[in-house]
Amino acid sequence: MAEAEAIQLKEEGNQHFQLQDYKAATKSYSQALKLTKDKALLATLYRNRAACGLKTESYVQAASDASRAIDINSSDIKALYRRCQALEHLGKLDQAFKDVQRCATLEPQNQSFQETLRRLNASIQDKLRVQFSTDSRVQTMFEILLDRNSEADKLEKAANNLIVLGREEAGAERIFQNNGVALLMQLLDTKRPELMLAAVRTLSGVCSSHRARATAILHAVRIDRICSLMAVENEEMSLAVCNLLQAIIDALSGEDKQEPRGKEEALVLDSKKDLKQITNHLLDMLVSKKVSGQGRDQALNLLNKNVPRKDLAIHDNSRTIYVVDNGLRKILKVVGQVPDLPSCLPLTDNTRMLASILINKLYDDLRCDPERDHFRKICEEYITGTFDPQDMDKNVIAIQTVSGILQGPFDLGNQLLGLKGVMEMMVALCGSERETDQLVAVEALIHASTKLSRATFIITNGVSLLKEIYKTTKNEKIKIRALVGLCKLGSAGGTDYALRQFAEGSTEKLAKQCRKWLCNASIDTRTRKWAVEGLAYLTLDADVKDDFVQDIPALQAMFELAKTPDKTILYSVATTLVNCTNSYDVKEVIPELVQLAKFSKQHVPEEHPKDKKDFVDMRVKRLLKAGVTSALVCMVKADNAILTDQTKELLARVFLALCDNPKDRGTIVAQGGGKALIPLALEGTDVGKVKAAHALAKIAAVSNPDIAFPGERVYEVVRPLVSLLNTQRDGLQNYEALLGLTNLSGRSDKLRKKIVKEKALPDIENYMFENHDQLRQAATECMCNMVVNTEVQERFLADGNDRLKLVVLLCGEDDDKVQNAAAGALAMLTAAHKKLCFKMTEVTTQWLEILQRLCLHDRLSVQHRGLVIAYNLLAADAELAKKLVESELLEILTVVGKQEPDEKRAAVVQTARECLIKCMDYGFIKPVS
Repeated sequence: MAEAEAIQLKEEGNQHFQLQDYKAATKSYSQALKLTKDKALLATLYRNRAACGLKTESYVQAASDASRAIDINSSDIKALYRRCQALEHLGKLDQAFKDVQRCATLEPQNQSFQETLRRLNASIQDKLRVQFSTDSRVQTMFEILLDRNSEADKLEKAANNLIVLGREEAGAERIFQNNGVALLMQLLDTKRPELMLAAVRTLSGVCSSHRARATAILHAVRIDRICSLMAVENEEMSLAVCNLLQAIIDALSGEDKQEPRGKEEALVLDSKKDLKQITNHLLDMLVSKKVSGQGRDQALNLLNKNVPRKDLAIHDNSRTIYVVDNGLRKILKVVGQVPDLPSCLPLTDNTRMLASILINKLYDDLRCDPERDHFRKICEEYITGTFDPQDMDKNVIAIQTVSGILQGPFDLGNQLLGLKGVMEMMVALCGSERETDQLVAVEALIHASTKLSRATFIITNGVSLLKEIYKTTKNEKIKIRALVGLCKLGSAGGTDYALRQFAEGSTEKLAKQCRKWLCNASIDTRTRKWAVEGLAYLTLDADVKDDFVQDIPALQAMFELAKTPDKTILYSVATTLVNCTNSYDVKEVIPELVQLAKFSKQHVPEEHPKDKKDFVDMRVKRLLKAGVTSALVCMVKADNAILTDQTKELLARVFLALCDNPKDRGTIVAQGGGKALIPLALEGTDVGKVKAAHALAKIAAVSNPDIAFPGERVYEVVRPLVSLLNTQRDGLQNYEALLGLTNLSGRSDKLRKKIVKEKALPDIENYMFENHDQLRQAATECMCNMVVNTEVQERFLADGNDRLKLVVLLCGEDDDKVQNAAAGALAMLTAAHKKLCFKMTEVTTQWLEILQRLCLHDRLSVQHRGLVIAYNLLAADAELAKKLVESELLEILTVVGKQEPDEKRAAVVQTARECLIKCMDYGFIKPVS
């Protein structure tokens, strides 16, 4: 029974394989392998599964399955050749050569084996040549770099060459094998910044995607030395060492997802101990006075990127638990730093925000209430332990810590505000004589007013407190912060015109003051940042945003701030722009429900007159004119944990709003907007990725892809566009994605292959059946471009599908544009394969009638395509040509061919005459003298 079932599963697998469903075929073969012990059948199943592995690019699995088949039968020529192909893709050319050599011995006449033998021999010779030349190049470079008397330009050239070499697999291996790590450590000892930088960057390349090399380098250079290099004041050096550590972490944790190579497959390296050691050193860096602000930022960036889970579906959050237990107090210490106090650690403008983001990510990564309670207790103990009635500095640090947590996890911040003495201390610090105390207290009040349950306390007590501070203080820094607190409380009604917190005109006055400070270049950047924070709240009011976009100096001052090294401003700028472009989500108002609410005397949200579309369009125009695109591009490039997924979503929303008018898209592309959208479409929240992909689709639909996405970037655009082809998305997103893919597929065959690889064809075919006219037209036009690709043609050639029938029937549609696209696709298909000419006559009985309609069409482009199809059928076969000549088509061709070929009709008339000449060649008709 089991043997019979195994044979049946094998046959099923073969059918799946013929239908190109390789996953299903693999599953069938795998099930059959469990049921049989027959050696011949086992060999066949392993061999077939290896073929599936080759098709799905699972080369390690393919090589393993082929080896198992060879173990059963050493002369299994198919298994030998499949293993050869898999090994070649894995870069094991010498082993692949041995396999194909054996194949050629068993079947000397097989041309395919002989060709592979020649190709592999040439590749091996090239590899050896490169290897020997690489060895000598590496040696020469190190000699130049370690020679104290080398000229400056020679040194620079050698350093750059070494970095480039380290990034190539062959070069990295040669550096590593030729005592390169020891020589690179000698470069680090020179204390010359340019040489140390070259050494660090080369080490990054050598570590990349190779666990064994990364482990060896980590142990040779030592983690304490790596961290001390990252702790330096030099920003470029600190960033380079951060990249080195990231490359080591990726290689050790397997994040780089590279196939194992060579001997590394035999190594089982336990990297948990090394990863834990790296984490401990990074946590120690956070509280060390010897570490620069840059170094602290890079340590926080690494912890942000590598500790929390990237996907909450993964169960294991042990890294987060470890950091909470061993490092949360250290992170809280960074959050609680007050720059004006003498005990403050070296910081940058971004340090505290990075620490707040890390606290937020760690808290979000906890799986259950006991874990969250433990986290909260550590925070409570730290804050209450810092309070000291005798030491005002400690109290300020405690409130600063609460302020930092309030920028992180929402509910945790709320709970900490309820701690005994926290609110009272904030109020007390507001009345302090010392500027530092007031600054910290006002900032804490601002962050506290986000927490809704506490905002009632703030509104009742805080507004009068903030107004008092605003009126009495002479200090601009405190005045701005107090104003932002008032802005925040004043925006509690959101976009609802009827729910204004302050008297008519007050909000506009606050905004005017914010804009004034924003434009004042004599105020320090940190303080001006708070003016943008205020506008982020106030621009929910339509009057405020309308005034703001008309104030070009204020807009440009905000854009300049967005480009500064202080990245804590990113979220405020993005929020302000979302408000100005109305790109936030708006709930659809159902008129019946509005009437019902009014009848029951419920509050109904009101839209401000200046939030209507024509006002929004005008604001978008002004933003573009002021240079918003270049600011957005600069913000997207921030390689920093402060550029959170939420901020990316806001930027994607703004880009989508800017791309709405096709006339503006050229400006956006010219300023680098197309390139900036790609990372937003690939990483971030689900909503953000969809918005960015939609903006990409709008640009791809109307722009020249070579200009909008230069170089290799154009291939990265395909996946986001394909992700929009989904019934979950709205009609416009699907339509514009199809237009974008149509434009891309018309550029090159490499792009068409990429579209096929991203599995877009089934979706494009589905939309060709769609009842919606525009979707059907866009999908048909896309398929018209795609049929040039040989893989797509093979799908039409395959038996058992209605693809060709659908295209033929679409040629008979009433919609001119659909007809034009379908006729173009059919013309190319019938020109490429004679088999499709015969198949066309079999798929539907209406084929001849449809062809005649095409050849008589009023639109010249459709008529021309119809005549090309007729010519392809005539040229394919004499019998088929006879069938056409016996129909009314001959009369149509004669009428068209006799017309005078003016400039517009030249191609049509010429094609009709070529059809008639073909008929004369067959002898079916004779020329009239």
